[in-house]
Amino acid sequence: MRILGVDPGTINLGYGVVDGEEEMHMVDCGVVSLSARLPMEERLRSLYRELGKIISRHKPSEVAIEDPFIGHNVRSAFAIGKAQAIAILAAANKGLPIYYYSPAKIKKQITSYGQSDKQQVQEMVRVQLGLSELPQPSDASDALAVAMCHIQQRRLNQWVAEHNPE
Repeated sequence: MRILGVDPGTINLGYGVVDGEEEMHMVDCGVVSLSARLPMEERLRSLYRELGKIISRHKPSEVAIEDPFIGHNVRSAFAIGKAQAIAILAAANKGLPIYYYSPAKIKKQITSYGQSDKQQVQEMVRVQLGLSELPQPSDASDALAVAMCHIQQRRLNQWVAEHNPE
């Protein structure tokens, strides 16, 4: 099972590809960075094009996307929602199943604490993937965490299904 995790953003969109059959292994991670000076429609078009290339290159079986956190900055949440929609469209156009996780769910799954800070998440991503260095930048690390969260959730769902026959 190969999962593409996406940390949506219209200026910095993080992506992480993780294989997770037996053990989890990082395949690739990075950030699609765009200038804030570009018009929104140009950024969205570029995000769509780049995500399409990432999907074609790595051929994930599923895509996991972080849901936007709606805090005090509603304008930022709307922008993140636009990037999330582009990620959904890129995956849907390739026929890939899509799953969504809240920031708190991702943090809890990766660090066992739903209020972890970015450094704690980065360190646990490094440890669980057996990396020698912290994945950088944090948007890429967050995307790896999204993919890892999905793999762990799938494993849990499978275990429950096997141990609770109907």
